Amino acid sequence: MLTGAGVSTDSGIPDFRGPGGLWARDADAGRDASLEAYLADPEVRRLAWRTRLGSPVWTAKPNAAHKALVELERSGRLRTVLTQNIDGLHQRAGSDPHRVLELHGTLHATVCLDCGATGPMREALKRVADGDPEPPCLRCGGILKSATVSFGQELDGEVLRRARIAVLDCDVLLVAGTSLSVQPAAGLVPLAVRAGAQVIICNAEPTPYDSLAAVVLHEPVGEVLPDLSSVPPSGGGRFSSWGDPSTWS
Repeated sequence: MLTGAGVSTDSGIPDFRGPGGLWARDADAGRDASLEAYLADPEVRRLAWRTRLGSPVWTAKPNAAHKALVELERSGRLRTVLTQNIDGLHQRAGSDPHRVLELHGTLHATVCLDCGATGPMREALKRVADGDPEPPCLRCGGILKSATVSFGQELDGEVLRRARIAVLDCDVLLVAGTSLSVQPAAGLVPLAVRAGAQVIICNAEPTPYDSLAAVVLHEPVGEVLPDLSSVPPSGGGRFSSWGDPSTWS
């Protein structure tokens, strides 16, 4: 399973690129998503902290789409959730945390851009709420950031390696709620196809990879995934392995 922002919109978390999405309404809304801008401009960092403090993630609850994936996992049909989302709602819905790979990191933790120290986001947000507009790292005083992947920042290599192994081993890659416009996450789709998997794409708008899919559904994710999870299991999968992509010549 590969999920994007569209899976969490029914939980009250707006998406970015879709119709009426955050960036469609405000062209400057993604400025603090750039690592370069975040490092260079204190005002960008202060805005980012105000945005984190008021994020709808803190009050959001898992919706029918998240719960449907839990049912698919419990029935033995879903082995891995690859998510571009940073909200942690898959885990809150009941997905096994060991089966969830957060490609773009998590908003629930912080990381120091100077010394690499990590910590809970709630601790940093408490300092913001208490009046500190830009809480520094408690270990070294450096610049603190959410443990999410910003523009200009590479994905965690180990997470990406595990994601590639997952799509190489699957019979079906189900893609939901993502525009498939951000690499390297989008590149998991053609990788799965080359390995022999069938791809199902469910997204409100067309994606660049619709032509590779066996099925394309432009229907609400919150309706499609529960319908899918209600279908009884049938047969077994091939579950063969192509090995570790990092070892390919």
